[in-house]
Amino acid sequence: MILASSIFIITLIFVIWQPRNLQIGTTAVIGAIVALVFDVVNFDDVLIVTSIVWDATLSFIGIIILSMVLDEIGFFEWAALKMAKFSNGDGFKMFVYSILLGAFVSALFANDGAALILTPILLAKMRVLNLNMKSIIAFLLAGGFISDSASLPLVFSNLTNIVTANYFNIGFSEFLANMILPYIASVIASIVCLWIFLKKDIPKKIDITLLKEPEHAIKNIPLFYISWIFLAILFLGYFIGDAYDLPVSVFALGGGVLFLIIARIFKTVDPIHIVKEAPWQVVWFSIGLYIVVYGLKNAGLTDYLTVILQNLSQRGDTVAIIGTGFLSAFLSAIMNNMPTVMIMDIALEDISNQALAYANIIGCNLGPKMTPFGSLATLLWLHVLAKKGVNISFAQYSKFGLIITPPVLLITLLAL
Repeated sequence: MILASSIFIITLIFVIWQPRNLQIGTTAVIGAIVALVFDVVNFDDVLIVTSIVWDATLSFIGIIILSMVLDEIGFFEWAALKMAKFSNGDGFKMFVYSILLGAFVSALFANDGAALILTPILLAKMRVLNLNMKSIIAFLLAGGFISDSASLPLVFSNLTNIVTANYFNIGFSEFLANMILPYIASVIASIVCLWIFLKKDIPKKIDITLLKEPEHAIKNIPLFYISWIFLAILFLGYFIGDAYDLPVSVFALGGGVLFLIIARIFKTVDPIHIVKEAPWQVVWFSIGLYIVVYGLKNAGLTDYLTVILQNLSQRGDTVAIIGTGFLSAFLSAIMNNMPTVMIMDIALEDISNQALAYANIIGCNLGPKMTPFGSLATLLWLHVLAKKGVNISFAQYSKFGLIITPPVLLITLLAL
């Protein structure tokens, strides 16, 4: 346990620290190799981990490719400008609409997609609107929070969702049916809590005449209209795939590649550029870190968690769901939600209560917002902001996350 824990902690420190611009995927792979060398895991474990994460990883690649192509044609910028225009310059409305936009993007294009693509667009618009830095950070904090808290309704909305759905053989339709109410509750609770915490920094009036018209953001109008039809057909495809028990990645990756080909036919994007710019480090990160985490499982950590979860499950559904959700939230906040969801899934395997699998997802999606290193989406979000000249300190973020997350998490778990 000491060796497995040491490898995991050192790997996580380097993932967060990133000395000399050491990429997160490279660090995770090095950690996995060290775990193999010291026999914390073996090659059979690597095959098991690969069987667990391959669908989630390929789905993530597809969703990111689709998101990047849509970004290239101005889809998200158009949406952000529309959101701003709908507010009519009212600061409260713009704040709420920006959160709703983030919830929409996170649900349909995954939390990492929302962090990577929507954040720089919102930041650029806030700067055009001549908002002061406190107001800009308030909007960005709200957008960063909703990217994870709204990644609940669909299997592909978060990597944690895909891993858990596959682990417990939960279908696309079944997942949506059980998570739609928690999703709605999470979005509403997020809006209320974020407004209470950030309202002092939101201006009452904003001059939206400084923004260009939404239509001017679209780089190819025919392809823009085709994209709406394509997304509708793709969404329908997930339900068809569910009926035939097909992996989510068949449609997520297939849809991303197909739309990339369509965009190339319209001469709107350069496929080579899209493929080069795709965040491949996330792929190595998810596989490498899961292998490192499997060493903790081999060392017996999941056995301890199973005892706790079994105790919770004997105290009624409400206590079991809330307890499981907060346990996974706490673990996600201190050790990242990617390894947490896998450890918790394994620990839940022998407990015949599928509601706890959903509680685990909610905890792993919302809990990491308590710390800057709790989720990959937050790390990506902070990295994007730093590149754009906006630095949010550890203390500043943690104060925000520790206040906002617990009430939103509790309300969402109660909705489940």
